[in-house]
Amino acid sequence: MIETNKIYNMDCLDLMKKLPDKYFDLIVTDPPYGINIASNGYVGGRKLAEVTNYGIQEWDKSIPSGAYFREMFRVAKNLIIFGGNYMTDYLPPSSCWVVWDKDNTGNFADCELAWTSFQKSVKRLKFRWNGMLQEQMNWKEKRVHPTQKPIALGRWLLETFANKGDKIFDPFAGSGSFLVACKQLGYDFVGCEINKDYVDIIDKRLRQKTVSDFYSNESSNRNLTENSDEFSQIEATPQLR
Repeated sequence: MIETNKIYNMDCLDLMKKLPDKYFDLIVTDPPYGINIASNGYVGGRKLAEVTNYGIQEWDKSIPSGAYFREMFRVAKNLIIFGGNYMTDYLPPSSCWVVWDKDNTGNFADCELAWTSFQKSVKRLKFRWNGMLQEQMNWKEKRVHPTQKPIALGRWLLETFANKGDKIFDPFAGSGSFLVACKQLGYDFVGCEINKDYVDIIDKRLRQKTVSDFYSNESSNRNLTENSDEFSQIEATPQLR
């Protein structure tokens, strides 16, 4: 069987085919939306600040095929899938969508939607992720991926939907934010990412122990460990608003 608390550099479909039914308690993932967002190498405009060039890539030309969705439903008891509004051909109706209000302006989307398999009401989180502006400006998270999600979003999802002892899977790990959230909150996890460059980034993020490893506040030289009181305060899960 596969190891937990590890990122696998492989096509998640190949890994899932090796697993028994309902092996994971929860999938939290952010698959390609099929909107070609990585085709220019950068996301957003250039009015307020120079944008980061992530390199021209082709992974977002289409959404995953039906085979990926069939396997995700087979290997997990519950699922949270960002971009579900682009994938309704493969997802049944749900009473519980997650609305992430990014407090955005300009040409950025106001919100992102995640489909869930839970029989609950719609949940909403407001957490700023507006280009160079972030909710926690004193400790801005380093941006390493054009569609990167904040670690705090992953923490909130786990605290809202997961149970103690759950095993979590992210088949489209990207920057690894959801895996980092799992590590911080003590959940066993497995991740898949087909792009070796991103796997190297995820490995580094999962190994790192200090606040500065996750944040880009260059004005501070403090070396706070992940067990420190201040780290806990900085990484506190945002409140539902």
